[in-house]
Amino acid sequence: MATVDIAELERRLGIPGVARVLAGNGGLAKVQIATPIAAGEVYLHGAHVTSWKPVGKEEVFFVSANSLWQDGHAIRGGVPICFPWFGDKADDHHAPAHGFVRTKEWKLEKITANGSDVSVELSTESGPDTRQWYAADFRLVYRVTYGSELTLELTMSNAGREALRFEEALHAYHNVGDATQASIAGLDGIHYLDKTDSFREKTQIGDVHITAETDRVYLNTSHSLTLADPVLQRRIVVTKENSLTTVVWNPWSETALTMSDLGQDQWKKMLCIETSNVGQFALELRPGQQHMMKATVSLA
Repeated sequence: MATVDIAELERRLGIPGVARVLAGNGGLAKVQIATPIAAGEVYLHGAHVTSWKPVGKEEVFFVSANSLWQDGHAIRGGVPICFPWFGDKADDHHAPAHGFVRTKEWKLEKITANGSDVSVELSTESGPDTRQWYAADFRLVYRVTYGSELTLELTMSNAGREALRFEEALHAYHNVGDATQASIAGLDGIHYLDKTDSFREKTQIGDVHITAETDRVYLNTSHSLTLADPVLQRRIVVTKENSLTTVVWNPWSETALTMSDLGQDQWKKMLCIETSNVGQFALELRPGQQHMMKATVSLA
């Protein structure tokens, strides 16, 4: 259950007819957006975007019907935030996968309306609960803007007296009609690490098609990608700034069976395109420095 006072947040920050703060699944606090051009949701748990639906369009993000809506568990789907490491922590395999901020309750800072756009700003920072895994002092601010496009801006600040290093990813689960019929354009000729084949480096030839378990880190990528979905008859375009890796993931049937919060058949309804800085493109910040990574999602 949420530990924040949801009613108080709604009183202070809600915008009548536009943005509400209320209890969502599992009693977790969420911000619900409804404007003439789009609807959406973001949970304080993990600062986790779970929905963006332009008016008259299909939902853009996949959320598992079996997701656990509980403290200490990541929501399966939407846009989890991976920080300060991606995957397993290199020097501690007991540490939580993909870091710890996706299972933390973030602070809701403000909700603002600007014309037809609505922005939700959340923050989290270092403390006793994070230093057991990551010694650095930091502050993260996440700004989600709902409109005809969805804009995600993650700003990392080094709040300590020493340099720090981190990885980051916006692990977006896109809703597709059938992952085996979808394709991703924009990565032709790009080198990638194939995590399903002992991290061997390979080169993408043509568009990306999902024909088996797929878990790839595309290297030195900064341009936009297009996810073509012939079943839902749409294209999702992902553009980004200050991100030099792109992760493409789908677990396929065998791995999906091992994931209790996903289930056997739902893997066909999701395809992850992750705006990120991971591996050799991990970032270093000196004391007082900031870095902002941005992803913009639109329909074409």
